[in-house]
Amino acid sequence: MNKFAAALLCTTVFAGFAGPVLAKDLVIGVSWNNFQEERWKTDEAAMKAVIEANGDKYISADAQSSASKQLTDIESLISQGANAIIVLAQDSEAVAPAVQAAVSEGIPVIGYDRLIENPEAFYLTFDNKEVGRMQARGVFAVQAKGNYVFIKGNSADPNADFLFAGQMEVLKDAVDKGDIKNVGEAYTDNWNPEVAQANMEQFLTANDNKVDAVVASNDGTAGGAIAALTAQGLAGSVPVSGQDGDHAALNRIALGTQTVSVWKDARELGKKAAEIAIQLAGGAKLDAVVGAVKFNGGPKGVEMNAVLLPPVPITKDNLNVVIDAGWVTKEEVCQGVPAGKAAVCG
Repeated sequence: MNKFAAALLCTTVFAGFAGPVLAKDLVIGVSWNNFQEERWKTDEAAMKAVIEANGDKYISADAQSSASKQLTDIESLISQGANAIIVLAQDSEAVAPAVQAAVSEGIPVIGYDRLIENPEAFYLTFDNKEVGRMQARGVFAVQAKGNYVFIKGNSADPNADFLFAGQMEVLKDAVDKGDIKNVGEAYTDNWNPEVAQANMEQFLTANDNKVDAVVASNDGTAGGAIAALTAQGLAGSVPVSGQDGDHAALNRIALGTQTVSVWKDARELGKKAAEIAIQLAGGAKLDAVVGAVKFNGGPKGVEMNAVLLPPVPITKDNLNVVIDAGWVTKEEVCQGVPAGKAAVCG
């Protein structure tokens, strides 16, 4: 029996979801890779609401984009008595030793949003290949031929490659036919919009501004790419994808400078992470988690138990979806949007 066994013997029914009888008075730790991004605050609020409603304690640490700090952060969460740890990995490979240390002590670990390939950990995310497919479909529907640029995510984040793989599934036939030409492709360190902007500026220069479409892998990198396009007078004439449903991106969609943002409701992801953490900390087996499926789509092919939530593509035609869901206000979406530009804005 590990040192947390006594805590796991206390059980109660958690009113937020169907599942096994759950322990109470648990400590749920979260290791954030970088808490400066807008969306993680939304995720955290959803997590805390579930954890605290179950009578448990939330603790967290911010790695500040440092893989080495995240290692020590996870060690600290273990020493603080975490009964389960949710990890948003800065570098999935670099964090692996700390994850193994936790599971070896009997502390369940959830790889949150980003894959950490360890068969003893759980994986929770949205279907990232489908996100990539949705991004490519959104851009392709507007621009089916021409010079494409691919602004990818952080190279240390497996999601960057999942997204690109999904994008290329959609675009492969057009690329093979020669209808689409890849004239620029680059990873974006830490998903940093400024890096994305610099990369986009280089691609525009290299191609004499003859870029017809941009498949950017999230809303931050989309914003960087659009800043570069704006400087050349091209914003609004070149379709651009993104993801996350950032409020600024939804406003750009209404304005016409961004084509699609694949919305991944962070409230649902955070809520689900907390529910799973409570189940696992309460003694549930990985494969007994409500909704768990088998996943082996990582680069190493490690089979893991996972929950994959469905994403939703948002364009100017269905902006009402995020407004009606309370994700963003109509005022935020429609700020500065001329009359008649987007139906939802009037």
